[in-house]
Amino acid sequence: MAKGVWIVAEQRDGAFRKISFELASTARKLADELGEEVGAVLLGSGVEGIAGELGKYGVDKVFVADDAALEPYTTDAHAAAVAKIVKENDPSILLFGASAQGKDLSARVAGKLATGLATDCTEVKIDGGKLVAVRPMYAGKCYGEVVFSAFPQMASLRPNVFPAVENAKAGAVTKFDAGLDASQLKTKVVEVQKDASGKIDLTEAMVIVSGGRGMGGAEGYACLEELANVLGATVGASRAAVDSGWRPQADQVGQTGKVVSPNLYVACGISGAIQHLAGMSSSKFIVAVNKDEEAPIFAKADYGIVDDLFKVIPELAKECKKLVG
Repeated sequence: MAKGVWIVAEQRDGAFRKISFELASTARKLADELGEEVGAVLLGSGVEGIAGELGKYGVDKVFVADDAALEPYTTDAHAAAVAKIVKENDPSILLFGASAQGKDLSARVAGKLATGLATDCTEVKIDGGKLVAVRPMYAGKCYGEVVFSAFPQMASLRPNVFPAVENAKAGAVTKFDAGLDASQLKTKVVEVQKDASGKIDLTEAMVIVSGGRGMGGAEGYACLEELANVLGATVGASRAAVDSGWRPQADQVGQTGKVVSPNLYVACGISGAIQHLAGMSSSKFIVAVNKDEEAPIFAKADYGIVDDLFKVIPELAKECKKLVG
């Protein structure tokens, strides 16, 4: 009988992504309700040494596959390894992060295990001994509850929505053979190009300062960069700004960009089309700056300023410097 709440941890360059700890804490909460253990799958090369960190966040057992074929990440290698260990241990629940890697991997694993998958969930709970996943639908216009008819019950969780809470457990490490056959792996990474800016990825950022069509051009983002530096924030952009070539696609927030859930989202010169709202509506606090008082973004914002952003943002940066200085 399927038993246990498992997560697939995410690491990069030998360090855990924050979503891994959020997954572990959420799994611990679910497992306590069910009276079951929390397991984690950790894949990579030279990663056994960091496995114990997951124990701080409630993981009882960490299943580690340490194999050169698993670094860097490729979909087919990781999906094969996860499917193998899951089939051998039969957990009842399997959680992923709804990160770029997690979205890619979870879909392939669901196919290999012939089970269902609820994606980009903002809440998970236990009802009658079964997992119930809550996820936005129709670009965030409503939320649906998803229940499962097959095992494992699989869901991917939106980053920055679920708290990472320390709850020390054993974190016992068990190594397993991923059983990878190089001849059956169809993809390989030939080059990795890293962002040299050192900025926090949008999906993990706690503060985001974002600009849209109202920025007027690439040069207009200078004031947003200044405010972001003061707040320790990451700069984002709407699709209109990215399509105009003002910002790289990696900065795009929205339905066709990145879905973010920061503590603070500052929207500057963004009208608030439904496609953009779908990517940032779960932010804890939203501040909007726009000259158009009828802009849809104000209906979603917690605080709104109807004025020229090029007057407001420099003044805001100046006042914030006083507060943090």
